[in-house]
Amino acid sequence: MAEGSEAAGLAGRLLWNVRHGRFERTLSLLTAAGSLITAAEIYLEHDRASFGNKMMWWPVALGPVGVAAGIAGFYDAKAARTVLPIASGMIVANGLQGTYLHVRGIAQKPGGWSMARYNIELGPPLFAPLLVTMVGGMGLVASVLRRER
Repeated sequence: MAEGSEAAGLAGRLLWNVRHGRFERTLSLLTAAGSLITAAEIYLEHDRASFGNKMMWWPVALGPVGVAAGIAGFYDAKAARTVLPIASGMIVANGLQGTYLHVRGIAQKPGGWSMARYNIELGPPLFAPLLVTMVGGMGLVASVLRRER
């Protein structure tokens, strides 16, 4: 029965921290995890496309940067205010750039946007770069929140 009350206490403390804007460490760690997972997925997808454009390496390279910055932000308040927003800003910028490149890639497929349904399904994934942008956004939000007690 003690395990159930411990879990309830942990959940209650987490909820209190979120309600009071004290979520910096947790969101920093989630940014690190998101960066790792998205970088791995991007590598597999861009490898399938044979890294046909050298820009395809940028989100792969920024993945470990996001992981390191997220972990640093988890352990050190100063890193959460300096390193994490810089790395996260780079990830957001790259995600927006990737969105543009994916939209352009769909337009360059035979039929372009006039065959949108077909080209969106078989072309570069339209919304994938926005997921990268969201991971970077989590890091930016983490950098302005207060640390958990």
